[in-house]
Amino acid sequence: MNFEQAEGYLLSLELFGMRFGLDRMHRLMTVLGLPQRRFASIHVVGSNGKSSTVRFAAAILAGHGVPTGSYTSPHLRSFRERIEVGGEPVSEADFAAAVTRAAEAAALVNRTAEPDDHVTQFEALTAAAYHELARRGVEAAVIEAGLGGRFDATNVIPSKVQVLTSVSLEHTRWLGPTLEDIAAEKLDVVRDHSTLVIGDLPPGALTIAKRTAGERRAHVVTASSPTDVDLRAAGGFQSHNFALATAAAEAFLGRPLDRAAVEAAARETLVPGRLEVVGERPLTLYDGAHNPSGARALAESLGDVFHERRPRVAVIGVLEDKDAAAMLETLLPHFDTVVFTRPSNPRALSPATLVTLAEKLGGTPLETVADPRNAVERARELAGAGGAVLATGSIYLIADLVRENPDARASTL
Repeated sequence: MNFEQAEGYLLSLELFGMRFGLDRMHRLMTVLGLPQRRFASIHVVGSNGKSSTVRFAAAILAGHGVPTGSYTSPHLRSFRERIEVGGEPVSEADFAAAVTRAAEAAALVNRTAEPDDHVTQFEALTAAAYHELARRGVEAAVIEAGLGGRFDATNVIPSKVQVLTSVSLEHTRWLGPTLEDIAAEKLDVVRDHSTLVIGDLPPGALTIAKRTAGERRAHVVTASSPTDVDLRAAGGFQSHNFALATAAAEAFLGRPLDRAAVEAAARETLVPGRLEVVGERPLTLYDGAHNPSGARALAESLGDVFHERRPRVAVIGVLEDKDAAAMLETLLPHFDTVVFTRPSNPRALSPATLVTLAEKLGGTPLETVADPRNAVERARELAGAGGAVLATGSIYLIADLVRENPDARASTL
């Protein structure tokens, strides 16, 4: 396959949706020659902050001379963004070759599977990532879990270090109805005699973390936050993520970190789609906060980036499986006007539904513009040259805004 065919193949797998279970992944790994055992790994799970923590940890390890790769999800512009080596996405040719190899393996796995038990998109992507990271000879791979942990496709790596970034109520249909249930699902990635890095967790989740670590004789490291380094990535919440990444890198290396390498990673690492500045006059930022806890972290950081700019206009689009009401309750007080829009994802809430939710909160002028790019243009008009605009509510909204070809079919998973 060439690159376009590889992306088309992955998009075709959305037909099979999302299914938990590791049996298909274990069979894929066997066909591929167990690539996940050819590098050491850090496994990052949690409700928010995973991608940022992965990027920071990979940069810190690379700064210590360790050949490092990473795997994150979802992507903004292209599937190949998910697989990075040395801080750069793999080339289109390398990505296509990796997906081709994964597709060949998937065909063999599917041959003996039931029709409703075929390899999914995320499994094929994860298999391609592990194959490519092994082929490139990385010594360390920092891996972001997709959803949960226990039955997530990424959970076939014998990780040396695990990171739990945060725990909040999310995906309760799959992960369970309580914070404790969700923490237990995510923490099932903890390996025997490994190191678990945690931050500030809710009491129930902390209890589960300590119990799980005790049962598996894993060492627990509590990351201290905030850090005393200057981060290029905007947002106060990033200091927490960087602290987790620093602790994870130190646990992985088994020695104190080089201060200059840590500072360089902080100074140079950008996180696409996280308080990312994309325009001036008006100041325009994109942030993929997609749940109430992410919205709270975003709201707490607005003063750091907006300063005294007025007016402030938000562009908001949210998926139906998120607690949109709680997100709006947090975000709306920080804006003078809100423009509701609809990401191209079929799970997106309609702008009219968001207006209904927002009107119950009252006080903020509301508009609707269905097309995301037109919504941002309208927001920039409302803000004026001296104002500020923020687009947020879903990473899929941000993907719609930054994709080179707005009419190209986008991944919905």
